[in-house]
Amino acid sequence: MMGEYIVYYREKIVGGIYDNRFLVKPTKSAQEKMPDAPLVPPYEGAKLMLLVDNVDNRDFLKDLISAIYEELPEPKKKKMLLSKSFYHFPITTFIRANTTNAFPPQFFYMPLNCRR
Repeated sequence: MMGEYIVYYREKIVGGIYDNRFLVKPTKSAQEKMPDAPLVPPYEGAKLMLLVDNVDNRDFLKDLISAIYEELPEPKKKKMLLSKSFYHFPITTFIRANTTNAFPPQFFYMPLNCRR
């Protein structure tokens, strides 16, 4: 699937360009606007999508993508793994604890951006 393009509209995926074909998600409104459009897979093993033949008509594409957008669910929110106060880049270090004759050596994790 490398070399294909995914088409986003307002942070939602509405379709894509696969093998020089414009395909959109088969929502109810898309099937009503293109009743004769064939359902084809974008690549082997993928879900079927509607083939758009009328790619030169700008108004048709605008109406089609707007109608598909209204039917699609909201994108899922990404969870924050760390608190907002913690920087999200891996600048960390392991510092050896100051112990005498300790085996195994004691290490603890400390972000470099923390202040003492």
